[in-house]
Amino acid sequence: MGWLVAVAKFLVNEILSEPAYLIGIITAVGLIALRRTTGQIVGGAIKATLGFLLIGAGAGLVTGSLAPLGTMIQGATGAHGVIPTNEAIVGIAQDRFGSRVAWLMILGFVASLLLARFTPLRYVFLTGHHMLFMATLLTVVLAGTGQSTFAVVAVGGVLLGIMLVAMPAFAHPWTKRVTGSNTVAIGHFGTAGYVVAGAAGKVVGKRSRSTEEMKLPEGLRFLRDSMVATALSMLLIYLVMAVVFLAKVGKEQAFKAFAGAGGAPATDVGNYLMQSVMQGLQFGIAVAVILFGVRTILGELVPAFQGIAEKVVPGALPALDAPIVFPYAQNAVLIGFLASFTGGLVSLGLLTWIFNPAFGLALVLPGLVPHFFTGGAAGVYGNSTGGRRGAVVGAFLNGVLITFLPALLLKVLGAFGDQNTTFGDADFGWLGALIGNAGKAGGAPGLVIILLIGFAVLGAAIVMQKRVVETGWDPGAARDAALGRETAPGREAAPAGETTAGPASYPRIAPPAGAPAPPPPPR
Repeated sequence: MGWLVAVAKFLVNEILSEPAYLIGIITAVGLIALRRTTGQIVGGAIKATLGFLLIGAGAGLVTGSLAPLGTMIQGATGAHGVIPTNEAIVGIAQDRFGSRVAWLMILGFVASLLLARFTPLRYVFLTGHHMLFMATLLTVVLAGTGQSTFAVVAVGGVLLGIMLVAMPAFAHPWTKRVTGSNTVAIGHFGTAGYVVAGAAGKVVGKRSRSTEEMKLPEGLRFLRDSMVATALSMLLIYLVMAVVFLAKVGKEQAFKAFAGAGGAPATDVGNYLMQSVMQGLQFGIAVAVILFGVRTILGELVPAFQGIAEKVVPGALPALDAPIVFPYAQNAVLIGFLASFTGGLVSLGLLTWIFNPAFGLALVLPGLVPHFFTGGAAGVYGNSTGGRRGAVVGAFLNGVLITFLPALLLKVLGAFGDQNTTFGDADFGWLGALIGNAGKAGGAPGLVIILLIGFAVLGAAIVMQKRVVETGWDPGAARDAALGRETAPGREAAPAGETTAGPASYPRIAPPAGAPAPPPPPR
């Protein structure tokens, strides 16, 4: 039995939890189904793997460049509390629940493929690390309710399978609005924030222009380059926070800010400020690397998924990580990050003054990494239906969600609620809180209630797919009419070699040879 556990751990920890390997395998399977040559299969799989490694490299650069800024913000504001970090809480849980997490994740992935094959939810979730995060959450919460190992794995596997196919469906009307096509879905457990952002954009931004249509004076046209604009914005933010941090804590403490990110402590004020400048520039490079990785992976994965759709799961769509939407509205990514972080700060104030004293909710500090990735994506979704106002309001609401939901989740994590960290993205919060409180019924009644929650999510997703996604509902149609557009944005004539994927002002991603054309716009 021990060797089975070892094999399961190897599959989860070394292959399935590595999105790059998973993407490469899926790409190879798709190309094999298309009867491509050995060279094309190997080359496509490697290129798809490298695309995801590029995304990971960019994410690592983002994390590294934001670490000193987080230290400065926390030191300057004096805030103390829990910092949501998925990787940290997963690492802590693995020591105690490693084998259960492994079996739960394998069962959940198999369940998701069966659901994709035999229900209308034709989505294959390919964000491997988020599968691992959700498997860990389900294990921790279910084990915390006193359920047996078998019940944790069996029930948790069913719930994981449901989440892997249901959440892409809930977001898909807005995802199609963002991309302008039906070739890719979002596979990230910040989906609740993206749906809220898209819905908020529809309410507040009926006549608001896109973030990508910002008019700049001739002398500032260089800011239309997203890499330049992102780097310059972060550079200014870094410098302001560095000065505030230095004024509050003094040289001795402030000069150590960069040491926590693997850098050297500053030697004087000039060196300290220039290290801040360098971190802001590094952030711009990190975003550029992520965008290039996204383009690389799409170029290989979309044609490969034709094979998957034809042979394995007919009509399947790949559900990919949040940065997959970044190229469609690059200005909205930065705006969304800042608005989401602002929402986190406002929510922290509410927790401090009202909800902590009244209800005992933990103080959740705004982590820059989750606010960048989920806030940036929320900005893109909000912009797609509500332009600039939609990007700001939608991402702000995302910041509120990823502050209050982790605070509610901590109530059901038992001993893991004392680890000064927790799961950070929106879907972990609402699902964990629901099943954790349902599990308090104990024993078989608790399991029945938990399964009913799962089947309710599945049923709602199927209804969403059949009555909303497949009918072609466009959440931004009213905005198009208000702005005098005759066709949905992103479907105007494009220059030769480009696809009409995304609003006309968004960067377009040219499809590879053989990729399916976007469907005609719904009328």
